[in-house]
Amino acid sequence: MSGTKQADAAIKGIPVGVSNRHIHLSDEHTETLFGSGYTLTREKELKQVGEFAAKETVTLVGPKGVIRGVRVLGPVRKFTQVEISRTDGFSLGVIPPLRDSGSIKGSPGIVVVGPCGAVTLSEGVICAARHIHMQEEDARQFNVTDGSRVTVTVDGPRGGTFANVLVRVNPSFRLEFHIDTDEANAAGLKNGDMVKLGQVREN
Repeated sequence: MSGTKQADAAIKGIPVGVSNRHIHLSDEHTETLFGSGYTLTREKELKQVGEFAAKETVTLVGPKGVIRGVRVLGPVRKFTQVEISRTDGFSLGVIPPLRDSGSIKGSPGIVVVGPCGAVTLSEGVICAARHIHMQEEDARQFNVTDGSRVTVTVDGPRGGTFANVLVRVNPSFRLEFHIDTDEANAAGLKNGDMVKLGQVREN
């Protein structure tokens, strides 16, 4: 990477996407919760290509509490995954492990309730690890590759550094730093705020 490109990458900001609690459903569980042959209703397109917030919501029932109005994100997936914060876990009575999306083996289960039925998950509840989505051109500018681990720096009165941030590179991705509500609140961040990439550690 040339000195000019390195300097450009150093000052290029990365927009923040704060991820509130949500659920990804399988086809089978969508039908159990909302009815046979049911198709999710697109309500809001998300920044990542093809992903959307659905109109549908569910209720999570844990050993100690209930959280209602949990948004379903589409499209449907091969398996159901619930993403909550550690604070949500305290309310529900579960301890969600910190995992990359899709890594649910050995995670706790929960009961998911919809208007037409309920699903008891044996596993699938995680606290999603912070990560950055990038296209190939972004990765070249930042001098990182898919699977790199980086630090992210935050300015402002509650500024600081997020370490061990996973980089995901894919042609369909759009540049965005994903964190959960606990992390965003701790750093005083909201959707659309800009952060900077710091130190890079290859995978």
